[in-house]
Amino acid sequence: MKKRNLYIATLTTIAVLSGSCKKEKLNPVPETTVSIEFAFDTPFRIESQAISLYTSLKAGTLYGGRYLVYGNVRGDDFINETSNLVTASDVWSMNVANSATSVKTLWAQGYLAINRCNVFIDGMAAKGTGVVGEAVAAGYIAEARLVRALTYYSLLQLYARPYADGDGSKPGLPLRLTGVISQGFSDMARSSVADVYKQILADLDFAEANLKLTNANAILNTTRAHKNTAIALKTRVYLSMGKYPEVILEANKIVPAVAPFKATSGVVNEMQPDITTVFKAPYTTTESVFSLPMGTSASPLDYPGTQNSMASYFYFTNATPGTTEFSLNSIGIVSDVSWKATDKRRSLVFKAASGKQFVSKFIAPNPYTDWVPVIRWSEVLLNLAEARVRSTNSIDPQALLLLNAVRQRSDATTTLAPASVADFTTALLTERRIEFLGEGLRAPDLTRLLLPIPGKGGAPGKLPTESGYIWPISSDELSLNKLMKDNN
Repeated sequence: MKKRNLYIATLTTIAVLSGSCKKEKLNPVPETTVSIEFAFDTPFRIESQAISLYTSLKAGTLYGGRYLVYGNVRGDDFINETSNLVTASDVWSMNVANSATSVKTLWAQGYLAINRCNVFIDGMAAKGTGVVGEAVAAGYIAEARLVRALTYYSLLQLYARPYADGDGSKPGLPLRLTGVISQGFSDMARSSVADVYKQILADLDFAEANLKLTNANAILNTTRAHKNTAIALKTRVYLSMGKYPEVILEANKIVPAVAPFKATSGVVNEMQPDITTVFKAPYTTTESVFSLPMGTSASPLDYPGTQNSMASYFYFTNATPGTTEFSLNSIGIVSDVSWKATDKRRSLVFKAASGKQFVSKFIAPNPYTDWVPVIRWSEVLLNLAEARVRSTNSIDPQALLLLNAVRQRSDATTTLAPASVADFTTALLTERRIEFLGEGLRAPDLTRLLLPIPGKGGAPGKLPTESGYIWPISSDELSLNKLMKDNN
């Protein structure tokens, strides 16, 4: 497999060149960069740029690490061990400022990824489509729009009020859809939350219509988007909006009515018999609907980087007891009596000699090459189960089957049988906490439902009406964008 298929290609940077010929001779263009004037001249360059869009997404300051870290530690299942502001102690304590490292770097990397998608889409319209043909171009553009959609969705979870607060009427994000390749285009007001979600869904609909049913092999089916990737992400997006009939409509495209719950179209996504295999090399099981790969190449950087990786934040061993940023809250989900000791998912929790517990889904040593899961098949099943119950305010047989399929994959001795809708939703949220522990879904699950964020350790909780329930806007954006308004 060529390394460029793992986003390690070097022909990916679009350089905006200006100045005289004399200046260009004094500052020659590096061999690993291509002027935007020529970036869409050949199929190889176009392919390389499409791959590079995933590289922007998997940066350690975005989905390669920090976004998932923040989704974990804003919730109630982790305890901070270091009080280090650089490594998210302020995020854990629910006390971030506009100038916080977390607030500024995630915003900057998110909009960098979005702008690279926009530049690519613009370039395809101007020249690239004529080079590769409409059908191939549509596939590349679909990948760009999926990456853009996922990035906008991720930023919404932290910087904007949940959709449930006013049906999306609250301020969302600046909706930048045109590539910026020079200075002077910073001013843009915030679109509403609903309008940003509308664009996210338009991008994912386009992606579904134009992506391949399957890619060439298991690696590409895991690391590059296909139709099921777009559909799976739409179940997450609609769930965050509380649009449960739409979740069902999307999930029904690929999830059968009865077990075994194996995808009925496209890539044959399904849960693995043993959940631990999902987090082991080669990381390409069919449960991994979409993951971001990590390697060891330093040029360009192909791993999360210093103080960004999941393993550096959450994993600890007695053999190599270095500083670990976060342990598991002893009175959090690990103390839930319904999570049996014999449940296979307990093996993804490490208990140190001190008695403290740590997530052990991500265990690769420096330079931290664990692949990062973006969405797994088990999430699609639980999204559908929740939507079926919330849409009708009743428990139907398929919802129970889906819930138990996830539980019994790891704990065959338990059958969940909630007696009421309230019991079912409680059981389902508990199942999500267990199944996705350490994968960044806990805080988004709380905020999408306008639930309080509980306190933990010395960190206070936050009610949905309190300042800090969502993040302030980056101070850099506020200083550069005269039309930008901060969160209250």
